[in-house]
Amino acid sequence: MQNQPSFPNLPSCTWQRPIGLGWERPYTVRYPSNLDDGPWHGMPLGGFGAGCIGRSHRGDFNLWHVDGGEHIFQSVGACQFSVFEQSNGHTQAYALATEAPPDGSLQHWQWYPAATADQPTGTYHALYPRSWFVYEQVLQAKLVCEQFSPIIAHNYQESSYPVAVFVWTAQNPTNQPLTLSIMLSWQNMTGWFTNTAKSPEVQVRDDGSPVYEYEPRWGDSTGNCNRLVQSGRELGLVLGHSRPPENPAEGDGQWAIAAAVPPQGTGFYHTRWNPAGDGAELWQTFAQMGTLPNRADDTPAAAGEQVAGAIAVKVTLQPGETLEIPFALSWDLPIMEFAEGITYPKRYTDFFGARGRAAWAIAHTALTHYAQWQTAIQTWQRPMLQRQDLPDWFKMALFNELYDLTGGGTVWSAATPADPVGQFAVLECLDYRWYESLDVRLYGSFGLLLLFPDLEKAVMRAFARAIPASDDRPRIIGYYHTLGVESPQAVRKAAGATPHDLGAPNEHVWEKTNYTSYQDCNLWKDLACDFVLQVYRDFVFTGSTDSQFLQDSWGAIAQTLHYLKCFDYNFDGIPENGGAPDQTFDDWKLNGISAYCGGLWLAALEAAIAIGRYLAENTSDIRLLTTLSRDIGDFQFWLEQSQWLYHETLWNGQYYRIDSNSGSDVVMADQLCGQFYARMLKLPDIVPYDCAKTAVHTVYDACFVKFNDYLRSGALQAQQFTSVQEARAAEANDSPEAAAPPAAAPPAPEPEQDSAAPLSSPPIQLPLGAANGVRPDGSPENPNSTHPLEVWTGINFGLAAFMVQMGLREEAMTLTQAVVQQIYDNGLQFRTPEAITPAGTFRASHYLRAMAIWAIYGVWTGQL
Repeated sequence: MQNQPSFPNLPSCTWQRPIGLGWERPYTVRYPSNLDDGPWHGMPLGGFGAGCIGRSHRGDFNLWHVDGGEHIFQSVGACQFSVFEQSNGHTQAYALATEAPPDGSLQHWQWYPAATADQPTGTYHALYPRSWFVYEQVLQAKLVCEQFSPIIAHNYQESSYPVAVFVWTAQNPTNQPLTLSIMLSWQNMTGWFTNTAKSPEVQVRDDGSPVYEYEPRWGDSTGNCNRLVQSGRELGLVLGHSRPPENPAEGDGQWAIAAAVPPQGTGFYHTRWNPAGDGAELWQTFAQMGTLPNRADDTPAAAGEQVAGAIAVKVTLQPGETLEIPFALSWDLPIMEFAEGITYPKRYTDFFGARGRAAWAIAHTALTHYAQWQTAIQTWQRPMLQRQDLPDWFKMALFNELYDLTGGGTVWSAATPADPVGQFAVLECLDYRWYESLDVRLYGSFGLLLLFPDLEKAVMRAFARAIPASDDRPRIIGYYHTLGVESPQAVRKAAGATPHDLGAPNEHVWEKTNYTSYQDCNLWKDLACDFVLQVYRDFVFTGSTDSQFLQDSWGAIAQTLHYLKCFDYNFDGIPENGGAPDQTFDDWKLNGISAYCGGLWLAALEAAIAIGRYLAENTSDIRLLTTLSRDIGDFQFWLEQSQWLYHETLWNGQYYRIDSNSGSDVVMADQLCGQFYARMLKLPDIVPYDCAKTAVHTVYDACFVKFNDYLRSGALQAQQFTSVQEARAAEANDSPEAAAPPAAAPPAPEPEQDSAAPLSSPPIQLPLGAANGVRPDGSPENPNSTHPLEVWTGINFGLAAFMVQMGLREEAMTLTQAVVQQIYDNGLQFRTPEAITPAGTFRASHYLRAMAIWAIYGVWTGQL
């Protein structure tokens, strides 16, 4: 009874859900072509870029993002924790998932009862990177499982590890001895996670976005075998292949399951059982006695055969005794492959090697250091969790939205001299499967900046290297495909244009950019500005001392701003939008000088001038000084030209008009993103402060308050569309020019265009959030429009950060809470979408932009 572990004291601000309790009416996807795996998502486990797995609050392991950038959502019944309990001669045993495998396997297993509204059986809690299962009213023991991976702010080693730790804490609250056994079983999945369709053919989906087939070797276990490993009190199995290659390819390697057996406990194992059978060979002894047969058999799987292994730890607890039993799951799959033959070692191989034979070493490291990792996570989170000025729901969402850094198809390569912490990238989302979309990360990269700044700079260095490059391959533009009209041809990447993204998993991430072809990214009016602003932001908020970072970026800054200035057709100082969707709202036409792009242009010029002056003050290179002087002079002249013009052209006394040529009276929610960035970076205001204050009040009133009042009134009678083409046709009926390609310019990337207008439906929780753009009375300009009537989670968080910056803290939190509730009350947790509609539908799950909630935190606390 000496030195007993304390029973876990969970944070008060976790996301909580009764174990196994579903939703009566979870939000569903807007179009069948988009991904909708349903609401059974839990916090992902695994290090950045190492691949991750997900375990839902049903208790099943069902998310397999093990191959970087690729998605598999499927429960694997044999991958399971189970518990045996014996007290006063009574025994019971459960596999700790609430549903049996749908394929009919494991029929001998008993499954844990799901909670109902009237009968709780436990609660799932999540506060990334930790989550907990608290089991109640089924077992005699008090039992909690804490699961986590060592994601630790400013840590560039352990945060990359391919490992999950499961710390089981058991307490005997009775007055009699109580015996428990905890079993971890796992199917040997070695070799499953690689695309067998090498360099797969790319097609255009009905929403205009490029897609390709992912054909993993799912279920191909030929030659796989499991080996027993014992070291001191550690017991485990290594699940690999009978003939591992000397130089592993993608998918090659090992898995391992391991446990630290306490001195008063006993470990058991079974190295080879059939996960496709009825499960009796494992369950009989476990359900009767809490033991396994201690069978060691490393016979390789024959063709078509499946193999799994299991370990168990059995202990007897005296009355009042508490005991902690750690388990670890690791996977050593060291190589990621993009197009055929394009391979990179993963970041964690810098610490464990790239031979694919370190799964046991990784698991051993976890069992040795898990307590230090727990302490380190708590230490970096504690100051934020202890803040009295932030509500628990905000703290919950703040941390849980970081899930995307693990689960967003993340890739992180091994270090090189050019990239000392490796190269890093997160997908825009799984529907729009390309990396680090620059317009999206303008909002969604604040968490990375504040917590892992070296990774943030690595991403921006990749963009700086990509700007001078060109790729003249022609391609069609998907936007016109959705309109049913002939598409203009566009080159993939023009020299000097800032790319939209850093490429896709099926090509060559970091090298072949501009994967998206929904719009012609070379014509976008925000990307160059987004690049400049993020470079300066990353410099300012990492100490304002990294001259090399600015110097590495300067050539690209100067080149891309000069490229963008070429779209200033009337030489008034501001590049004009071309009458097509040529910015992040890539289904929303802007024409002439626009509030959104024009404001970013002004802020980017201010940032470029500040960068240039800093470099000039910190160099004696005459050649560089000459270049700096010329470019700064250009930027200063353009700024003086355009700042007055922007305000005079667009200000109407209450807000900045969406653009100069459309005649629209729409209030755009994100009209002053440039002003937000300028104030955050301590640059001069791009518009008069009083006007900015009035405008943000107007946005809050029109896009949030009155828009939601309009929804409550039932005035918005929306149609349900079954395809993007049907939605486009309805929108075009209200907008005759929509069906024809613009004269001057095609559009822009990023298929946030899945949107049409199923805008009324069965009961939906209000308030919804702020619409992207409505008329001053909250009504839609066009009830069939796409982006204007969607609520974008990341744009709402960005708007809330701007409101905090402008002193509207209470309003900002009201808006933020509405969006957080939309996500976490409607089955969208750990798959946060880009867009939510008033019909209770969503678009583009697992979306990067939603990490903009960290901008709210940064501005609120004065860190930004």
